[in-house]
Amino acid sequence: MKNPILLNLPMPILTKHLLIRPPKTGDGSTFFEAVKESYDDLNTAFPWTNRISNADEAEAFVRESEANWILKSIHEPYFPLLIFIKEPVYFVGIVGYHHVNWQIPALEIGYWCRSSQRGRGLITEAVNAITQYAFQIIKVKRIEIRCDTLNIKSKVIPERLGYQLDATLKNHRISSFTQKLGDTLIYSRTDLKNIPCLDFKTDG
Repeated sequence: MKNPILLNLPMPILTKHLLIRPPKTGDGSTFFEAVKESYDDLNTAFPWTNRISNADEAEAFVRESEANWILKSIHEPYFPLLIFIKEPVYFVGIVGYHHVNWQIPALEIGYWCRSSQRGRGLITEAVNAITQYAFQIIKVKRIEIRCDTLNIKSKVIPERLGYQLDATLKNHRISSFTQKLGDTLIYSRTDLKNIPCLDFKTDG
């Protein structure tokens, strides 16, 4: 791939219900409100929530993320995307690209939803959209989704979207659910074959 800094990635991504875009300066308070609301749920699966203990730390996160999108940096916080319901506008969570290898290119997808918006299919819609975006716009050759075997809510997303289970890595993590050795599921896609139909467009 050419220098990734020069890669044109039009945003936002628009679906029937959602607007999905990179964080920008000033989003910290919105992000922090959702983290506070969802702390008990998030802290079980995402230990990083301990690092977002106030609005200033949340604002630092979104500014670092904004810079990563400009520089195409492969370092944390990677490439998060904020998810908003379009009507009425409301922040519902984050989806994003992690561990990007620009040479292939290949990447992982991660996601979380604020507690009050779970069970509505919004994260499935967002992951579907950015999966299609990654293959069509970024021209990736492989996408992975990894999760704890005990994270039932997380693993149903790739299963709904036709990702294939590549492997179960035994004793691969300290499970945030048990604080003991746990296993990691690796799901993948190498194309868009049989992905559930979803119309999306970009507005950039």
